[in-house]
Amino acid sequence: MSIEELIIKNAEIYGGLIKTSQIEELGISRANIKRLVDKGSLVREARGIYSIPSEINDEYHTLSRRSDKLVFSYGTALFFLGLSDRVPRTIEVTLPQGYNAGRLKKDHPNLRIHYVKPELLMLGTEKVTTPQGSRVITYNKDRCICDIVKNESKVDKQIYTQAIKEYFGEEYKPRNLLKMAKAIGVEKEIRRYMEVL
Repeated sequence: MSIEELIIKNAEIYGGLIKTSQIEELGISRANIKRLVDKGSLVREARGIYSIPSEINDEYHTLSRRSDKLVFSYGTALFFLGLSDRVPRTIEVTLPQGYNAGRLKKDHPNLRIHYVKPELLMLGTEKVTTPQGSRVITYNKDRCICDIVKNESKVDKQIYTQAIKEYFGEEYKPRNLLKMAKAIGVEKEIRRYMEVL
């Protein structure tokens, strides 16, 4: 099996993307990685992340592979969950406070980062499928609603209104929503929406 075939086989296991460390675990040197990139057999998607040329680039998947602490949130999560029909021009993610996102911002200029206390980062997460078919971690509907209510002034009005209407227009579990609202610190505001809607 050639180096290219070995990398392609392993990249397919990871959804079309492979990290430098994973390539090195296969016994392939960084010099060979550079040679494969120069030759066009490997595409550098971001620092330390490569794809095979036949794969369609899924920016959401590339981002999710950059950090296991990254959660898609706000407008991006609302789009994934069907609470917004607007394809996000800015990809919104949440990271724990203190996380150094300098390189992420540099490599992905269309990224908006929100920070939360580390203990709240994974609260209300689930895996979803991106439009390109990759699996990524995002906040669930309850968490998204609580986040946008908490930060209403920073959320696009049209996205906000549609998400609220969609969420409260379908069947939801009040108990789950209130539990999430209490953890996020917006229980009073959520109760008001529940009474009105």
